[in-house]
Amino acid sequence: MKIEIEPYSCVSSGNCIIAAPLVFDQDPEDGRVRLKTDEPPEDQRANVDKAIFLCPAQAIEWAEED
Repeated sequence: MKIEIEPYSCVSSGNCIIAAPLVFDQDPEDGRVRLKTDEPPEDQRANVDKAIFLCPAQAIEWAEED
């Protein structure tokens, strides 16, 4: 599964990085979310789910499957 982010909705809370540091990072310029990978390994999916839940701006979601 792939992750989609909306960086301009991001409020730079950092919750995603705390929940899934192997998947998410923050832009050093503005603090917005950015992806280390858009297809996390299976063992990181629960952490991504937690990051999605914790994101106050709802800027992260699983991408729709084709």
